[in-house]
Amino acid sequence: MRTPVDPTTTPAWAELTRLQQDLRPDLRAWFAADPDRADRMTFTAADLHVDLSKNLITDQVLGALVELADQVGLPERTEAMFTGEHINITEDRAVLHTALRAPRGAALEVDGQDVNADVHAVLDKVYAFADRVRSGQWTGVTGKPIQTVVNIGIGGSDLGPVMAYEALHPYVQDGLSCRFISNIDPADSAEKVRGLDPETTLVIVASKTFTTLETITNATLVRTWLLGALEACGAIDGSPERAQEAVAKHFVAVSTALDKVAAFGIDPANAFGFWDWVGGRYSVDSAVGTALAIAIGPENFQAFLAGFHAMDEHFRRTPYPSNVPVLMGLLNVWNVNFLGASSHAVLPYAQYLHRFAAYLQQLTMESNGKSVRWDGSPVTCATGEVFWGEPGTNGQHAFYQLIHQGTQLIPADFLAVANPAHPSVDPSGQDVHELFLANFFAQTAALAFGKTADEVRAEGTPEEIVPARVFSGNRPTTSIMAPDLSPSVLGQLIALYEHITFVQGIVWGIDSFDQWGVELGKKLAQEITPAVGGDAQALARQDPSTQGLIRYYLERRR
Repeated sequence: MRTPVDPTTTPAWAELTRLQQDLRPDLRAWFAADPDRADRMTFTAADLHVDLSKNLITDQVLGALVELADQVGLPERTEAMFTGEHINITEDRAVLHTALRAPRGAALEVDGQDVNADVHAVLDKVYAFADRVRSGQWTGVTGKPIQTVVNIGIGGSDLGPVMAYEALHPYVQDGLSCRFISNIDPADSAEKVRGLDPETTLVIVASKTFTTLETITNATLVRTWLLGALEACGAIDGSPERAQEAVAKHFVAVSTALDKVAAFGIDPANAFGFWDWVGGRYSVDSAVGTALAIAIGPENFQAFLAGFHAMDEHFRRTPYPSNVPVLMGLLNVWNVNFLGASSHAVLPYAQYLHRFAAYLQQLTMESNGKSVRWDGSPVTCATGEVFWGEPGTNGQHAFYQLIHQGTQLIPADFLAVANPAHPSVDPSGQDVHELFLANFFAQTAALAFGKTADEVRAEGTPEEIVPARVFSGNRPTTSIMAPDLSPSVLGQLIALYEHITFVQGIVWGIDSFDQWGVELGKKLAQEITPAVGGDAQALARQDPSTQGLIRYYLERRR
């Protein structure tokens, strides 16, 4: 295990510290003095057009950041990831989400296994199943074709599929829809099955080990609902044989635990596997995306994967001075470690991306929310950011106030597409997408350049409220645009942020692919469950605060 480089000891870090101390951000003056700034700091990555010019950077800062990437060993770690070295140190695993979208025939053998052949064997199985469902060849127990797919999973087995399904809704086959159950709160499963026809419902249970508490609990609840509803409508009788037949026709699995899959009642032939070198938050392009493949079809799913691969190739092959994931990851390091930012807004001006920020929360914060390096030593600088956001223009009427005039520096990524899925013109003849994007362009300009007191006064504003209407500007933003929100573009966007996250993790020397921080709460929940059920001895073992909360619950639970 190679010891991570301490970034704070590198010459580049020292140079960045000096540059930060001398920095006097003035985007108005910088743009006025440098007409080529926007062109020089705008880059292309596959179909993405990325403008970094409104960030609080100079050419010298960018140069020092690129040097930092070299000095911490980013090139070597990148190749180690792509070639299957075990860079997930604490779990001793390869990190091969990039192999999930590599073209058929790409040479990659890891730990004696032909990874590319394995990946495409599973994809072929997923595509064949998706075609059967979409064509009506796969039917429920009464012979009716499937109309609704219910995906049961949590974490990466939910956030990725639901985000991508919502983003690609215009590509979903007519007559098909998906619902997603994740929360162990019984309200989630109850609401998601409400109104469904059990005869035309297919359930996908996504759990690698088939032991995930939330997923298996919800799968059991939905199985009970399905069998009860089928029996109530006369589709099956109450015999175990018909119940087993119904489960086999209405449930499939994304899992490698075939014994547990079979014990649940699912035919192991209808289980789609994935590997321990795929982290949940990196798995939407694996069999975890089976619901998406059914909804949009294998051809569109292949385009989705091709988009990922295009960004992978850009990240792996492009020199760092024009490598978009590298530059954006390094910009995040600059904002966190040198400018003091602690959160990062992602603001898609595309309603179909309304779940994108939630997806990125797991990708970024579960990956880089660490306080020890991959060798177990403490980190030497701040790590991670709180990622959050909502679609524009909704966010403008909610939290943009804080971004524009608050005391915190909040870097923001603005996303937009040139061509809408639903072109519309209002009665006055106004193209509504043009109106929408006018807000996109205006917000980044306002954040960058602000509004001076003299400009406010020139509008006739009373002097006593001039300060309240001043915008300081110099609020950093990145603008990302694409021709449209196609399956390929969505794949590119996801892979872009995967690699941004990786770059930051390498700079900070942390293992971005484990997630031990989620374990303690789960373990304690198992220990506390008997107390919540009324076990006095288990309750006595809890701390006074937890005892009081449980007693409040027990006294009021009807």
